[in-house]
Amino acid sequence: MIKVEKLYKSFDGLEVLRGASFSVGKGQVLALIGRSGFGKSVLLKHIAGLMQPDSGNVIVDGHDMASLKGRDLSRLRNRLGFLFQSGALFDSMTIFENVAFPLKEKTKLRENQIREKVIYQLELVGLKGSEEKYPSQISGGMIKRASLARALVEEPEIMLFDEPTTGLDPLTGQSILNLIDSCHKRFGFTGIIVTHEIPKIFEIVDKVAMLHEGEILFEGSPEEIFSSKEPLVRSFLSGSIQLSKGELESGRGGEDIYDVDKRDS
Repeated sequence: MIKVEKLYKSFDGLEVLRGASFSVGKGQVLALIGRSGFGKSVLLKHIAGLMQPDSGNVIVDGHDMASLKGRDLSRLRNRLGFLFQSGALFDSMTIFENVAFPLKEKTKLRENQIREKVIYQLELVGLKGSEEKYPSQISGGMIKRASLARALVEEPEIMLFDEPTTGLDPLTGQSILNLIDSCHKRFGFTGIIVTHEIPKIFEIVDKVAMLHEGEILFEGSPEEIFSSKEPLVRSFLSGSIQLSKGELESGRGGEDIYDVDKRDS
């Protein structure tokens, strides 16, 4: 369903992606893990067609995202749902209006049909009764739930999640992961989740890919990553990964200097 092949991307001379390659089968959910600020969100945006690679390919259901233009690219993007780190809700719209927005913009559904679909999605994510509230009136966890409802309202074949639990307390974060899992079981989408929720995320995914220094250091099942003998994988899982000599010399380890994930979100 999704295949990333030898993807390269640089910003202002800084190599962020250096030949990253991995694949996700139809109906599978993959966790994309790795240190903060080293390109996971950038990689996700290439898959969504929001960025163009310097070289390499992103194949989605047999189509190369980099070569698609105009209507062809729009049609493929319409098959994708994207959950941004911040939720990206419109502050001036109610929760109902936010979730209804893609249906009004992209479909010819009647008002009663749109209302039916929106109410269904809000009930699904546990936001029944919050339809007329604005984003400023609800909690961070509720914003994530509303954003998920908006991403799912068109029933996309592919879902991309960029740090869905960022800024949430552990209990709320776990509830969002459980919600993603239940939605996957209901809709059967193919998914990629960029996350730091380790080991919790391994309970709801089929595959794991670890991005390190712009390359995929590991790709396999949750069971396989725990049995990996690769020192960097084991260090990352234990929370004790160390900076490489090159990173120390360049200062690349500093979040404020090269946090590409945050800069491009």
